[in-house]
Amino acid sequence: MLYIVPTPVGNLEDITFRALRLLKEVDLILAEDTRTSSVLLKHFDIHTPLKSHHKFNEHETSDDMAERIAAGMTVALISDAGTPCISDPGFMLVRACVERGVEVQCLPGATAFVPALVNSGLPNDRFYFEGFLPQKKGRQTRMKALAEQAHTMIIYESPFRLVKTLEQLAEYMGTDRRASVSREISKLHEDTQRGTLAELATHYKQTPPKGEIVLIVEGKKE
Repeated sequence: MLYIVPTPVGNLEDITFRALRLLKEVDLILAEDTRTSSVLLKHFDIHTPLKSHHKFNEHETSDDMAERIAAGMTVALISDAGTPCISDPGFMLVRACVERGVEVQCLPGATAFVPALVNSGLPNDRFYFEGFLPQKKGRQTRMKALAEQAHTMIIYESPFRLVKTLEQLAEYMGTDRRASVSREISKLHEDTQRGTLAELATHYKQTPPKGEIVLIVEGKKE
């Protein structure tokens, strides 16, 4: 069995009882960064063996790990924060397990974009998840495509690129397109700022952002 186990994006109390039980019971935990995950496991007194599984090695290790699970090992996959496979490693391992007929269970739990979407005040009956934009090649193409998207958009962004992204989106979508920026979700300094793309760009020029960021952008109006 492969368990996909969400971990807190901020407050450690956001983890579920089931997640804690499984992390204690499985034979092995695959972690995006063993140093980060060790803090979580130590906090909850979990001593299950850890092994690295990240975007730099998943191409080479997914098939071998799937074979080991098929042979009888029970494994939990976690990322640094949130649900694995959502803008985090995991898809290749899940695919390899599915191809071998290995049962995969994904636990419900923390993910950053849901609270950011709900907090935005923008329509959330339908939405489009973009994740991280390309940093260079293909970036303008994606911006142009997003400008035509009718549904509310979800974008993950680095604090170092946020102002640039807001300004570029304003260039393609118009300065008055509404948006929100949620920062440090479920952490001590959680904050959500709402306004137009131009207003948000101005705000974060004056107040440089820190921490994990989810950008929510209004869809194109008919």
